Amino acid sequence: MEHTYSPKHFSKLVGVSVFTLQRWDRNGTLKAHRTPTNRRYYTHDQYLQYRGLVASSQGKTIAYARVSSPSQKSDLATQKDALRAYCLEHHIKVDQWIEDIGSALNYKRKGFNQIIEEIELGAVKRLVIGYEDRFVRFGYDWFESFCERHGTEILVVNGEALSPNEELVKDLLAIITVFSARLHGLRSHKNTIRAAALGKEITDDQSAQDPAPSHS
Repeated sequence: MEHTYSPKHFSKLVGVSVFTLQRWDRNGTLKAHRTPTNRRYYTHDQYLQYRGLVASSQGKTIAYARVSSPSQKSDLATQKDALRAYCLEHHIKVDQWIEDIGSALNYKRKGFNQIIEEIELGAVKRLVIGYEDRFVRFGYDWFESFCERHGTEILVVNGEALSPNEELVKDLLAIITVFSARLHGLRSHKNTIRAAALGKEITDDQSAQDPAPSHS
């Protein structure tokens, strides 16, 4: 099903006001579609047309590789070689190679965001990755649906040389560290509230300790 936008959403995408869209609809500059109840809406193809972009069926193929740290550059080269061999074997022409050095937990990766933007613009026909976790560690299903809505196929190679195991260990340790810090903060917050309720003051050192014993 083609992705559609309300006039309000579409106006933000193209950078004009809803009133301008209404005027364009009336004078034929950019005609809105109508629902059976006569409500206006716009399609993703109209967005691509407005931006002067080709439809995703004519878009490019991107191959994406990622490792977590600069020390893994040799793994990055191995990953790209494996993707290149796969694409050659299956007669897939890669139009653009994009790579990142950064954790799969980090959604601010430059290459990752470039791909997301180009997919949203309808410029990507196919995205080739080694493993799902080369793209994102969590939430892959959401990104897969996002690509599907914008006409982009994700091709997951699943090669043995494409997903270093040590990265998973590092990401799990990062998650444990984050949640431990949050748990510590929550305990401190609870201790502060408890002390306030008892009419006491609490120091930073005390807030890091276990809850104060109750008084009879």
